[in-house]
Amino acid sequence: MQLRKWNALICVLGLLLLIGLGSPATAQSSNTPDKALAAAIDEVLKETFKPDEPGAAVIVVKDGKVIFRQGYGMANMELGVPMAPDMLFRLGSITKQFTAVAILMLAEQGKLAISDEVTKYLPDYPTQGHKITIEHLLTHTSGIKNYTALPEWRSQWRKDVTLKELIDLFKDKPMEFAPGERWNYSNSGYVLLGAIIEKVSGQSYQEFIEKNIFAPLGMKNSFYDDTARIIARRAAGYSKDKTGYRNAEYLSMTWPHAAGALMSTVDDLALWDAALYTEKLVKQESLKRAWTPYVLSSGKPTKYGYGWIISSVEGHRIIEHGGSINGFTTNAVRLPDDRVFVAILTNRDSGTGELGYKLAALAVGKRYKEAVATKLPPEALDKYIGVYQLNEKEDYVILKENDKLFLQHPVFGKVEILPLSETEFFIGERPASRINFIKGDSGQIISLVLRLGIAPDEEARKTDKPLPKPKEAVAVDPASYDGHAGEYELAPGLTITLTREENKLIAEATGRSKVELFPESGTKFFIKAVNAPHRALTATGQAASLILYQGGRKLSAKKIR
Repeated sequence: MQLRKWNALICVLGLLLLIGLGSPATAQSSNTPDKALAAAIDEVLKETFKPDEPGAAVIVVKDGKVIFRQGYGMANMELGVPMAPDMLFRLGSITKQFTAVAILMLAEQGKLAISDEVTKYLPDYPTQGHKITIEHLLTHTSGIKNYTALPEWRSQWRKDVTLKELIDLFKDKPMEFAPGERWNYSNSGYVLLGAIIEKVSGQSYQEFIEKNIFAPLGMKNSFYDDTARIIARRAAGYSKDKTGYRNAEYLSMTWPHAAGALMSTVDDLALWDAALYTEKLVKQESLKRAWTPYVLSSGKPTKYGYGWIISSVEGHRIIEHGGSINGFTTNAVRLPDDRVFVAILTNRDSGTGELGYKLAALAVGKRYKEAVATKLPPEALDKYIGVYQLNEKEDYVILKENDKLFLQHPVFGKVEILPLSETEFFIGERPASRINFIKGDSGQIISLVLRLGIAPDEEARKTDKPLPKPKEAVAVDPASYDGHAGEYELAPGLTITLTREENKLIAEATGRSKVELFPESGTKFFIKAVNAPHRALTATGQAASLILYQGGRKLSAKKIR
């Protein structure tokens, strides 16, 4: 579940064999046939997790044997407790695959069909004239607005809610698109799947998962998270801001529900992964369907099945999912054809990048090829410049500034792109995201294909449209910046601080670098780096709040000091 997702100024899911898991204390020493491989994995992990910072529990399994299992960093910084590999973590969106399998179990029992409409089980749900099926919910193609992206949700993190109250938060929001037409990650869809599981089974979501999945598989250290419950070996969660690490903001676990409320250990996830090679829970036929990318109504394939992301790296098929939730980031990667499984559970929500891929690559005897920029002559960059039309409403723009290329994206703004070759580039801030430029018969660039993580690939055709004119800053009295200075709260623990530094207005978001704001007027500002405008609403010369416009969203923040 992506609860701490930020784009541009305020920063999106990641990367999950064991048949006879040994005891936690002896698994690594007794089941590691290749000490060199374990040493190589350890070297990579030590570069990421420092001994005195929040850490991780990591397991790597190959051919049913644990080849690596270790803890890094601190499980509790206040008490000085080091991490151990048997500790429990919030899973975030890894929860979704358990929800998906629960739906498949009920389908095999004849209690529902994947093609059923949501209203068959939730008759009061307002579909706004659309036919929304269970499959649409499973594949993030329902068009239902993602409630964790709603500004009003962030202010309610501490409130315990019923499932009905949770659904009420998003049910009447306008649909983003017709079901099956597009793909857009939606935690709301998985909350509705949880509601359907409860309606069909007669059990709460927690009861169904714990009794029908965890218990039969022997996952004794896996639960629906409850912050009030005393759970042995639970790791504390941390976030990082400009002052360093701090305790993660409190989140009532009534909110994530079937989208992200489960907790587990790397050992239990290995048991879960092993079961997916069997028919202990559902038939392989059902799992095969879950691991098949959904195809949109346009015929374009997505990269998502039922609760899993489906991809490949250098010819190796990958079935994966990750999660991000207050205080925790998780990665779970399985290479079924290689019988490799990697789980990385961290107690910090600052992300782990491509770490899961790196460890999986080592397990199959390869080094993960990280993006390394090559050099192209500055004049060779001119042919990429232009406006590329994605659809009737959205364009991608390729710009050249100071002999560097930039992508202007309608959601995450302006980012530098670096060449891997003459036709393939990567986004500097997101090395796994690629842009492939397509040439015509005469060698000219005719389109680009943007490959952004788990979202479907998007092709945009190059047009003759003129490049957009850059915004121009207007002249204002720098003394007026004093009225805007202060700290503004977007959500608990998430703030934007505005300060006047000489004749400049500077913004600094939690955990991000400082950026200069340029005035469009006395109360409206923009950021040249990402083209994401800010507006400060003023009252009697003093700003009482601001509104951040970003990626088509409007986020309000009150001044707190």
